[in-house]
Amino acid sequence: MPASESQRNQNPDQLGADAAELFAEDELTRRFIPVFTRIAEGAVEREQNRELPYAPVEWLRDAGYTKLRVPKQYGGEGVTFTAFLALVTRLGEADSNLPQILRVHGGFIEALLESSDEPLRDRWFTRIAQGQIIGGAVSERTGTTNNSVRLTQTDGAWHLDGEKYYTTGTLYADWVDVTAHDGQSDVRVLVRSDTPGLSRIDDWDGFGQRLTGSGTARFEHVPVSLDNLYRRYSAAEPRRNSLLTAYYQALHIANLAGISRAALRDAVTFTQARTRAFGVPGESSPRDNPLVHRVVGRLASLAYSTQSISASLAGAIDAVSVARQEGRADEQTYIRLDIQTFQAQQIVIEQTLQAATLLFEVGGASATSETRRFDRYWRNARVLASHNPAITREAAIGDFYLNGKAHQERFGVARNPEASTAATQS
Repeated sequence: MPASESQRNQNPDQLGADAAELFAEDELTRRFIPVFTRIAEGAVEREQNRELPYAPVEWLRDAGYTKLRVPKQYGGEGVTFTAFLALVTRLGEADSNLPQILRVHGGFIEALLESSDEPLRDRWFTRIAQGQIIGGAVSERTGTTNNSVRLTQTDGAWHLDGEKYYTTGTLYADWVDVTAHDGQSDVRVLVRSDTPGLSRIDDWDGFGQRLTGSGTARFEHVPVSLDNLYRRYSAAEPRRNSLLTAYYQALHIANLAGISRAALRDAVTFTQARTRAFGVPGESSPRDNPLVHRVVGRLASLAYSTQSISASLAGAIDAVSVARQEGRADEQTYIRLDIQTFQAQQIVIEQTLQAATLLFEVGGASATSETRRFDRYWRNARVLASHNPAITREAAIGDFYLNGKAHQERFGVARNPEASTAATQS
């Protein structure tokens, strides 16, 4: 289609920026763009200085990002999962640490949406709508998979003792959601993050997602109110009839799509400012080089693909959520959704890692400058991809299609039977 007169008269840099944005921005996205822009402006400096993004978390809280999925009757905004994930992608484009920091917070909201315990829903939805943030202390990195955190009673008072790792978001949270063992069963309990005896340590040593606060949480005789013990469960059973498996992976997928967008954005900005092409003496314009066109074209296609897959998966989750509310969802509904999520994971991981590598083809050695930190895209994408191994999910997909078998993933930290017996006897 021929360009209109107004298009021909546009600044070419602006035309390129517009051409890169092929997804329409709705009112909600436009509302958050200033916040995301502000976050993006400091992303490289935070990465270089290992500056934890306390301020960006506050900007998101103040803008209402942390209550978007809370139903309106509790003071939230009740947005669809599709609308929410679109924002996650844009936030991931600005700084992929931020969606990860708030991932457990969002999972807690999704769990409440599935709960039939109205007093629980009212208490915590109201707190979240008022701005309170939930972090997680669920996983451990010991040589076993034991749930080593103990909930015990002393002189009529209950306390937590033990240690967790991979405690994403706890540094920025008002409450910490903890898995523990009370001598009889596994439990989930929330404790205030400023409770005496609770230490949140920034010792996450992953080479990517460095600012997520995914290190250690240590509990030393931390007092607990049983009013905040909200669940007993068995870690040995697969999670069924829940959207949580899909939620946690869909958030990673949306965040990865954001990294793909960021790689495209930086490739365009970097190339437009350059006045020398490799192998061409004197002044030349890389933006007019057909080989550079191919690289940017591929990056644009990868960004489009990852974002499209993320949006498609979000729509599927919304559809199952509606089916659940209408009583039309059965176990097979959730199993099929999980498989669809695993399928999306396979492609988005691969394409985002490709985009994060391809970015360097537009600039040669100058693109490797630490002043730009383009390397963070690959590092962050690789760490996100490693959270839930794609190779395991790929095998589960194949088993489902060949044999009709549901995946058998467990979520939670299993108990050591001998330790549990000793705890019960004591």
